[in-house]
Amino acid sequence: MLIKLKVCRWLEKDEFNKITEFATYVGRKDRCSIFLVHADNISAMEKILDLIDELGAEIVEGSKNDIINRLREFKIVEIYKHNNMYILRSPVYLNDYLQVFKEKRVVWYSRLHRGFLVKPYAIIDVITRLESEGLRIIDRTGLIITNNEKIGDLELSVSLRPYQEEALSEWIRHRYRGVIALPTGAGKTIIGLGALVKLSVPTLIVVYTKEQLSEWLDKIRRFVKGSTKLIGEFYSEKKIIKPITVITYQSAFRNIDLLKDKFSLIIIDEVHHLPADKFRAIAEGILAPYRLGLSATPYREDGRHEELFGLVGGIVYSKTLTDLISAGFIAPFNIIPVVVPLEERLRTRYRELRKRFFALAKGREIRELIQAAALGEQSAKQALQIMNEIRRILLSSEKKLDAIKEIVERELKNNSKIIIFTQYISQAKKLGKKLGAPVVTSKTNKNTRNLVFNLFKNNRYKVLILTTLGDEGIDIPDANVGIIVSGTSSTRQFIQRLGRLLRPAEGKTARLYYVALKDTQEERTMKRVLNKAQEYLGLIV
Repeated sequence: MLIKLKVCRWLEKDEFNKITEFATYVGRKDRCSIFLVHADNISAMEKILDLIDELGAEIVEGSKNDIINRLREFKIVEIYKHNNMYILRSPVYLNDYLQVFKEKRVVWYSRLHRGFLVKPYAIIDVITRLESEGLRIIDRTGLIITNNEKIGDLELSVSLRPYQEEALSEWIRHRYRGVIALPTGAGKTIIGLGALVKLSVPTLIVVYTKEQLSEWLDKIRRFVKGSTKLIGEFYSEKKIIKPITVITYQSAFRNIDLLKDKFSLIIIDEVHHLPADKFRAIAEGILAPYRLGLSATPYREDGRHEELFGLVGGIVYSKTLTDLISAGFIAPFNIIPVVVPLEERLRTRYRELRKRFFALAKGREIRELIQAAALGEQSAKQALQIMNEIRRILLSSEKKLDAIKEIVERELKNNSKIIIFTQYISQAKKLGKKLGAPVVTSKTNKNTRNLVFNLFKNNRYKVLILTTLGDEGIDIPDANVGIIVSGTSSTRQFIQRLGRLLRPAEGKTARLYYVALKDTQEERTMKRVLNKAQEYLGLIV
């Protein structure tokens, strides 16, 4: 595009030189200096506009609007998808705009692809940055919301609580990215459904257990109108991909290439699992630009939650148990430590073994001992054998089981519904026989498991014994008493178990008993976990 300009005033030498750096001087006519400019690049067009503003130049041939419109055409960034990456292509020199992302190693230039490659979880931040610089984004992927067709007329048939509405609004304000942290029982799934309905774009929902998968499928069918024909289940033999697909972490990891470019929104439940070396590949490999993470405890004790915030977005909304109890959305609760003396014969043996263990371990942690044993170190192998024997001694305490039975009998007189949590299948079975209660472990088949859960929900069973299967993804709305039998060293696991009891009901006060053997590693673990829980909950335990 050739533009003829005139400047009808005397030009200083430096002004004249500045113009002729990019324009050709034609001569003077009617006391005006005439210049020709080949406006075939962004720089030339921007300089023409500068001349008009700074020197009062006038356009003789062409128009300012022509330049502005042409400039808009040039100042575009096109987004394409390639394998597990986005590609940015533009006539604009993007390097300076993208420098901060290059430093984070989420964007880099590829000569082979003739553009900048962008990791999928960074694409929204990149778009935000480019748009703030006046660049126009053109989506060629079909995944970005501005050009994406809705999957249907979806409608949420349940009302959101005020804090759920706030959480969803904050997620939307952060451009449909981020983690929502709410206690178990606060209705994070309903918020996820609200996000699904709000965008109404192809959505992948990633869950940790098959129980969670069933729970999400059930709630989508119940609470999202218009979703019936859109729901796919991807697990085990069922591998149905539809506009709304629910999948487990394991299945998502194994099928990233199949899933990578089919979804605009990814909802990740129990998102604290995502930074694990294997599972982070889900967030890195699936192109979904819009991301919602849900968790009761997003902060990891190993510090890897920092990675999580990069993969999904930072925490955009959170509420504590105290907040929700005050508002009446979570049942009030008591945490009750119970210390039981170890039998004399077992206590003597326990002390002997502990002395031998410390002598062999030489201050090393269990992880270090396992590594040393794998390399053939005999003292490390012996230390681990002694550790297993110590565990067997603690599991064999009849006094502890008797104390649990007393708690159960007392609570049953109050018409309580009780969940007993244990780490070990052998202990769970032993308690099942002692209490005449059903036991559900990871080895319980799906049909039996569902039957037991339904009977418990319908009050046919008043006591239920669970192994770590019960830590996540089980919806038991009216349990009000929990008993932790085997000590957990994880604050997250403790909070999740507490959360199983906190769904509100009229007159309900939940109670969580933590039973530990006196003067053993169990008691020390209990005190440590309760202190950490106190910090997390903001309560005196």
